[in-house]
Amino acid sequence: MDFAYPEKTQTLIAQLNAFMDEHIYPNEARYEEELAAGNYWPEVIEELKPKARAAGLWNLFLPESEHGAGLTNLEYAPLCEIMGRVMWAPEVFNCSAPDTGNMEVLARYGTPEQQKQWLQPLLDGEIRSCFAMTEPDVASSDATNIQSAIVRDGDDYVINGRKWFSSGSPDERCKIFIFMGKTDPDNPNRHKQQSMILVPRDTPGITVVRPLPVFGFSGTPDVTGEVRFENVRVPASNMLLGDGRGFEIAQGRLGPGRIHHCMRLIGLAERALEKMCKRTQERVAFGKPVAEQTVTLERIAESRILIDQTRLLVLNAAHMMDTVGNKVARKEIAMIKVAAPNMAARVIDWAIQAHGGGGVTNDFGLAKAYANARMLRLADGPDEVHRNQIGRLELARYR
Repeated sequence: MDFAYPEKTQTLIAQLNAFMDEHIYPNEARYEEELAAGNYWPEVIEELKPKARAAGLWNLFLPESEHGAGLTNLEYAPLCEIMGRVMWAPEVFNCSAPDTGNMEVLARYGTPEQQKQWLQPLLDGEIRSCFAMTEPDVASSDATNIQSAIVRDGDDYVINGRKWFSSGSPDERCKIFIFMGKTDPDNPNRHKQQSMILVPRDTPGITVVRPLPVFGFSGTPDVTGEVRFENVRVPASNMLLGDGRGFEIAQGRLGPGRIHHCMRLIGLAERALEKMCKRTQERVAFGKPVAEQTVTLERIAESRILIDQTRLLVLNAAHMMDTVGNKVARKEIAMIKVAAPNMAARVIDWAIQAHGGGGVTNDFGLAKAYANARMLRLADGPDEVHRNQIGRLELARYR
């Protein structure tokens, strides 16, 4: 691998860092104040979006698409890491989940009509979206368990099901769901039973039951919800790609989505390490700065090793996705999905310990960062699923 970024990426890195310094970091306190006042979607984000767009820092994702910035996964990696240093920052640049994954689905698999109606407003940041796959009544780590029904009725499909951890669903700006359910439950090929369909948010029969806080935090970094679909009727033209192709779409969506989460987690861990280093130099315990205590030095050193190891794994996965495709790179993608959240949780935990009692409060942002990292060990499939896949692929080399 060539670890040198091309000139266009280096220019964007400089521009993005400057924007973060001028607009994001100075507004962290305001964001938390608005959130604490009960606004799940603080106004500061909407105020900053036009500035990001004017600066050319908009829709930087979407590789292999005319809609994005023309960056490969490898070129986007350092930019995503910088955004990840502040959990709400990606939305300012229209680079946040679940919209990024949903835009990729629409760009890859949507018809021209679907793209005009839903993709363009998402690209423009005029609306937000939801990805509705996980269900509370089954073990959704095995997505073939999903029970929601998508039944053909003349020129329509009728949808029934109960979803949760549906990212963005409680957001009033959410106007479109990408819903995964079964169109052919009796198909002997379990991976051909499911489909994905577009469901407008204002369709009768949709009820957002409740938002789902993560470890008690709302907005970490997006608000998920439990949603009930009762006899929801949509036109047959809303089907994505075709009946029985839901898993095909899911694999196309989750590859880039997983790597984006991992990139952001590296930035989050870097920020936690910075806070740990600064805090331990400011505090004195047992006659010398906490930074000079051996256990602190070991944790700082181990954090640097873990972060850099994970970054190299992520860059390697991005490189393979760009050069040989997501399917061939599935082992590398699975590896970073395990490595990144575990690394971030470990580093953030040490940073919390270094802050003492303050670390578990909201004053330093570490408790929420830990909640986010811990959640991501489940969000795109649990560690166990990815480890099983890695193990099987490794064993296959010796058969």
